[in-house]
Amino acid sequence: MGIARNLRHMTPTAMLGAAIIVIYAIVALFAPQLAPHGQAEIVGAQFEPWGGAYPLGTDALGRDMLSRLIWGARNTVGIALVTTALAFLIGSVAGLIAAALSGWADLILSRIVDILMAIPALIFTLLALSALGPGIVNLVLVIAVLDSTRVFRLARATAMNVMVMDYVEAARLRGEGLWWIIFREVLPNISAPLIAEFGLRFCFVFLTISALSFLGLGLPPPMADWGGMVRDNAVLITFGDSTPLLPAACIAVLTVAVNFVVDWMLHRASGLKD
Repeated sequence: MGIARNLRHMTPTAMLGAAIIVIYAIVALFAPQLAPHGQAEIVGAQFEPWGGAYPLGTDALGRDMLSRLIWGARNTVGIALVTTALAFLIGSVAGLIAAALSGWADLILSRIVDILMAIPALIFTLLALSALGPGIVNLVLVIAVLDSTRVFRLARATAMNVMVMDYVEAARLRGEGLWWIIFREVLPNISAPLIAEFGLRFCFVFLTISALSFLGLGLPPPMADWGGMVRDNAVLITFGDSTPLLPAACIAVLTVAVNFVVDWMLHRASGLKD
């Protein structure tokens, strides 16, 4: 009933964004069944034209572009989702602890976050991946740690506003523990901005991974990745071929769709009327 009620109150743009997200999720989940070929399977000559056995042509190695676009939904979106979830786990827990303990714990955690945020994120990511080496694990950990700083700031700021409320003081006087107060009193009251931030953070992580793949430091080959596919087929642009724009369009469409839904969620959480 709650889901149906939310759907009825969604704006047309939010409904469009939600529909696109569902389509992407289905493609990502059922990529092995939907893709005509494997993501690393060489099926023809390089840069085959559109049509026939290859509706979207082939890439520089003769791999089917349609299949790689479908596999890219699972790889790029899936890894971005895992990275965002890890960033939120680190940032929100640290932010809630800082707000609940205050004092030296808050001071130390805040200064560490300030130091990390003072360094340009892309430069720090490039340096870290160059030092640690390419790989999915290193990519996820580096981006998650950097993005957790933004989540920390939001979680700490919203949690500190809740920590001074009377019901939190009442829970302390009853003798409730720190974790009980955090998860039963504070977290439910700051969930709306955190959920909205999750959507925005996913967009930034998604674009970061795509940018790193375009630079050659993203997902390792032969994994299909939309950012890497733009780089691999960029030479076709000089010949008027729009094939490199296909993975770029996949990135752009998902980013816009998530922002449509996030905008609606923020408007709904604010309590403003249409």
